[in-house]
Amino acid sequence: MFKKTRLSRSLARFGVACAVTVIAGCSTVETTGSGSVGVERKQYMSGMVPAAALEQEASQQYATLMAQAKAQGALDTDPAQTQRVNAITRKLIQQVAAFRPDASSWKWEAHVLRSDDVNAWCMPGGKIAVYTGLINQIKPTDDELAAVIGHEMAHALREHSREQVSQKMATNIGLTVLSAVTGAGATADLGSALSEVMFTLPNSRTHEAEADRIGVELAARAGYDPRAAVTLWQKMGSLSSGGGQPEFLSTHPSPTSRSTDLTAAANKVMPLYQQASGKK
Repeated sequence: MFKKTRLSRSLARFGVACAVTVIAGCSTVETTGSGSVGVERKQYMSGMVPAAALEQEASQQYATLMAQAKAQGALDTDPAQTQRVNAITRKLIQQVAAFRPDASSWKWEAHVLRSDDVNAWCMPGGKIAVYTGLINQIKPTDDELAAVIGHEMAHALREHSREQVSQKMATNIGLTVLSAVTGAGATADLGSALSEVMFTLPNSRTHEAEADRIGVELAARAGYDPRAAVTLWQKMGSLSSGGGQPEFLSTHPSPTSRSTDLTAAANKVMPLYQQASGKK
């Protein structure tokens, strides 16, 4: 996700919290395969945050958000934009099995929301939104738009929201103990925690780097030029020249480090792109 503010705790601290907070039941998991880009970090998840429960909550919240957008006349208002986003998304979805086979059966869904914000996101379970502000201001090519959507899909594949919710619940000792003892309030707290990590808190730099790399590979496997991720973020950065810097740039990796990392990832997956597109 793009529009976010700075986290106060790192995932490293979260690992320590999970180790000492036995009641939270944290354990290491492997959400995805490493792919050609080599994403292999061990993740810590709380037993209090089941993936199925979080996906159900995300589906309900997404349905509510889309209903609100429809009522406001802001849902899929441009048929051409909607068709374009869905066509690219479908091609990317066909490649998710390279990282996790079960994601092929997720109930993926994508919509375009009319908003001036330069933003896009993907909730747990594959619920996607792309804002018209991103399309109209960045004016991405199909390759660049695939990089955006692939990046957001990667957050869902890696279950970054679940990881952040686990962190939030594990470090909130009062809530953890109360829920473990009484079993009360867990569902409501899960919903509010999901809303917070999706729309208020940022992804860590580590999460962003992982999403960059996986997104590049998804795009390449789908026949989109992975090098477009570099030009995409250059366009994002150029918005700051007019004083309209997107809020997400304050928490995303620096342009130099991101460009270097994306270029390296693109080089790794160029053979996949060439095979999928028939280009050399």
